[in-house]
Amino acid sequence: MPSSDAEPGMDAASAGQPPGERAVSVLWSFGKCLAALLPVYLAGYFGFSISVVLFGLMIYMGWKHSRLEKVMRLKSAMYLLENERECTTEKVLRAKRDLPPWVNFPDVEKVEWLNKILQQAWPFVGQYLEKLLVETIAPAIRTSSIHLQTLSFTKINLGDKALKVVGVKAHTEHKKQVLLDVYVSYAGDVEINVEIKKYFCKAGVKGIQLHGKLRVILEPLIGDIPLVGAITMFFIRRPKLDINWTGLTNLLDIPGLNAMSDTMIMDAIASHLVLPNRLTIPLVADLHVAQLRSPLPRGVVRIHLLEAEDLTAKDTVIKGLIDGKSDPYAVLRVGTQIFTSHHVDSNLNPQWREMYEVIVHEVPGQELEVEVFDKDPDQDDFLGRAKVDLDIVKKARVVDDWFNLRDVPTGSVHLRLEWLSLLPSAARLSEVIQRNQNLTSKTADPPSAAILAVYLDQGHDLPMRKGNKDPSPVVLISVQDTTRESRTCYGTNNPVWEDAFTFFIQDPLKQDIDIQVKDDDRAFSLGALRIPLTRLLASPELTMDQWFQLEGSSRIYLKIVLRVLWLNEDATPTTPSPRPSDPNSGMGPGGIPSEQATGGLGGSAKPQPSRPQHTSPDPEFGTEGVLRIHLVEAQSLIAKDNFMGGMVKGKSDPYVKIRVSGAAFRSHTIKENLNPVWNELFEVILTRLPGQEVQFELFDKDIDQDDFLGRFKLNLRDVISAQFIDTWYTLHDVKSGRVHLVLEWLPRVSDLPRLEQVLQYQSQQSYLNKAVPSSAVLFVYVERAHGLPLKKSGKEPKVGAEIILKGTSHRTKVCERSTSPRWDEAFHFLVRDPRDDVLTVKLSHTWGQALGSVVLPLREVLVEQDLVLDRWLSLDGALPESQILVRVEFKILDTKLALCRKAAGDGSDDISGDGSPYVFPRWDPSHLDLRHRAAFTMPGEHGNGVGQVKLTIGYSTEENRLFITVHSCRSLAACSKDGADPYVSFILLPDKKATTKRRTATKKRDLNPEFNERFDFDFSLEESIQRRLDLSVKNSVSFMSRERELIGKLLLDLDQLDLKAGVTQWYNLVAETN
Repeated sequence: MPSSDAEPGMDAASAGQPPGERAVSVLWSFGKCLAALLPVYLAGYFGFSISVVLFGLMIYMGWKHSRLEKVMRLKSAMYLLENERECTTEKVLRAKRDLPPWVNFPDVEKVEWLNKILQQAWPFVGQYLEKLLVETIAPAIRTSSIHLQTLSFTKINLGDKALKVVGVKAHTEHKKQVLLDVYVSYAGDVEINVEIKKYFCKAGVKGIQLHGKLRVILEPLIGDIPLVGAITMFFIRRPKLDINWTGLTNLLDIPGLNAMSDTMIMDAIASHLVLPNRLTIPLVADLHVAQLRSPLPRGVVRIHLLEAEDLTAKDTVIKGLIDGKSDPYAVLRVGTQIFTSHHVDSNLNPQWREMYEVIVHEVPGQELEVEVFDKDPDQDDFLGRAKVDLDIVKKARVVDDWFNLRDVPTGSVHLRLEWLSLLPSAARLSEVIQRNQNLTSKTADPPSAAILAVYLDQGHDLPMRKGNKDPSPVVLISVQDTTRESRTCYGTNNPVWEDAFTFFIQDPLKQDIDIQVKDDDRAFSLGALRIPLTRLLASPELTMDQWFQLEGSSRIYLKIVLRVLWLNEDATPTTPSPRPSDPNSGMGPGGIPSEQATGGLGGSAKPQPSRPQHTSPDPEFGTEGVLRIHLVEAQSLIAKDNFMGGMVKGKSDPYVKIRVSGAAFRSHTIKENLNPVWNELFEVILTRLPGQEVQFELFDKDIDQDDFLGRFKLNLRDVISAQFIDTWYTLHDVKSGRVHLVLEWLPRVSDLPRLEQVLQYQSQQSYLNKAVPSSAVLFVYVERAHGLPLKKSGKEPKVGAEIILKGTSHRTKVCERSTSPRWDEAFHFLVRDPRDDVLTVKLSHTWGQALGSVVLPLREVLVEQDLVLDRWLSLDGALPESQILVRVEFKILDTKLALCRKAAGDGSDDISGDGSPYVFPRWDPSHLDLRHRAAFTMPGEHGNGVGQVKLTIGYSTEENRLFITVHSCRSLAACSKDGADPYVSFILLPDKKATTKRRTATKKRDLNPEFNERFDFDFSLEESIQRRLDLSVKNSVSFMSRERELIGKLLLDLDQLDLKAGVTQWYNLVAETN
């Protein structure tokens, strides 16, 4: 038997093998020995030097060593992830940087439940990846090149090790978004093999490590499912990556190629997932994806690299017996932005005096990393590094300090960091330019006065290539000497790029934006455009969001935003302290980095910066608006209170529920009425976010369960664009019923004389829910306090602030123990009469022990310039030096209803500024169209009793289009006992080929249908004026039906309308006999 014939030296596994397999194994071992000796034989045969053999042997040994190191790192990482708690417990005395995030930082939470879900779902993720690679990616690769036509994935296995979430940190600073830092760690036994049969080439991956901090942003928050408009993901810093290669890609593990390949892969990942690049996944329609993918920066940091001291000497003489000098230079990094200073020869205390500007996209999160090196002919020596959290710079505005260099015995670097805020106004532009002219530095680029963001959306009707072929357009955007290039959209003359670019601007008064649209070969021009930045300075909020005309009919849609860079000089610090004398490695007590230790940013006690004199709120502070909802009445509601099993029709007791952006309102109940009149007013403060809706639901009040009477909803964007709407809305999901609403998005002004007119109008209004219209909205920004008293126990307090206006109050977060807490929180209030209201701010220790308060009558804000109070206020009931820094901003709600004028000849004492009399109308149900209460159709009304249609007809000069919007119809004539199934059809005469014929959707059994459909026509203004609208409202009937098809007609000459201004009105329909 084979086992008995086995040689004594053969192991048990070999003894159990069949003779054929043993023979193959012996041949394979012989072949490997022959392959190892073959290079030596060939070198001798061809007369090569022995150094060639030694060089090859060195490469092989380096490759083997690199492979073994990677395998050991992968196994160690797998073991650590599987036994994280045990390893942490055993080695808890190690430096903090070696511990997991949930141990280092108490606000990082473990999410073991999520890891269990990922582990359960991991096999199915592998199935999806296999299907994606085999069915989608592989065919795409094969069609991309003739050399890859035989490519196939021979093995796809994600392994058993799932991606692990080590910790999650939630940031609550921004109330309009959900911001999460997800610490991900993956040490997986993934195995993916690829083969190209044509060239007998095999390659693959066996094992990957990936560790990094992934930021996930859920924004915008919306008031409808799925509650989040989009998901944005990115790495704030480059993640750590380690790949084990197999097959031909084993060559990438050769020393030198190893680092190069990993760098190239990380560059590819960074181009998509490392700031400023983001992966954005929209969840709802009508989102500006480019603005989510590339939002306006949080700010700009101007870095002054001044000097360094006591650096380590690396250029030693006689093998270190005699200390020499160093030739230091610095490398500065913020995300993907990298700057390198010049090097200073033979100096351990170099002075650079250089200035750089970096864009900051995310705070907290982004850091400035400074590394110092010694310049050498071969490999530069490391002289230390320092890190600064840019969130500290944002809060301090100016940081001028020394920073200890870590990972070296001695050394420190002197930096001045300035936080430049983004101003949406050009009021301070000349002052900024004058300041910049006084700055001096050794860098070639002068200081920037502004930052420019260009959002490239889409193009329309670009010219065709020769041979009438579709172009592949790419856009080149240049500002002075800087050029950015968009991605290429292949084979279309209506491209959608959705790209964004950012430029530093030295002087907007002298610079232009040059835009070139070219085919992908760069030879054929598809259009050009030059936009002077002075044109942008004249635009509202320094923003242009519109179509721009290229040659001919070609257009391009751009959003261009300019922001002035402003340094708050009130935050300028005192003279920096001398270099820290602590010669340690830059670590503070307990392993805390020295720049975060309590002794100051540089690791030693220093004078604190002087207090700022004004607040520095977020640019979105005070941008909210107010929606006013006047619930007037309803008609023809369904009777739900029936008697005798429905044989006797009763009434209903209707009431309305209103929901918008988390706020809910309810009207009072009107007893036994199918045509109720509520006359109630509701107001809500809203942020302009896409996807928001105002929802209305009607119910019949019952003792047990309320019956449903219908619903409808409105898009808030439509209300904001219209500003004022007074119309009827048809109820959905019921047979009949409609509601009359007056909706107004209130403009906000800072014109104090206008307040008196608004208050006079407000005083003459009365509503059944006793609501008083607001005359203004008050924005309050609570930034910080200073010099607060200690607790009775002598400890520093945990301070929270409560802001109170009449019966409404808001609370800030509770800060950690400090006598100078900082909140940076904003609040808003609706104000009825600012002449009598008082704003109160109370400070306390965890809402217990009082620490002081301030009482501010709002009439004091009314005398401030632009109705804004922004300064330190002294606290009552505290120490003499106790103060709080707040910003109180007042905006008057300028309702259009207060602009109505009295009829001519009506004597009045109310005279406006130009001598014309004003009237402030009181709401009176008599002004309503009560003739429609009994029924929707009354003979003799609206023409010949067939109804009316509401249209908007206008001409857009920006888009060079005529547009017609069919809003609704009312009081249509019934065509059967069930009413009618109406739709609107029209044509623009003369039109022999009926190319302008359009029709709306059909509304079932509705004599008051709502369509809200828009139709566009590519006509010039002259051609539009010559057209005649032939419109018909028809009843949708079957082929064999005897019901009347035509309900009514409308003939309208467009030259009778002011098309440029746009006209919205009701038009009478006439019967066919007329």
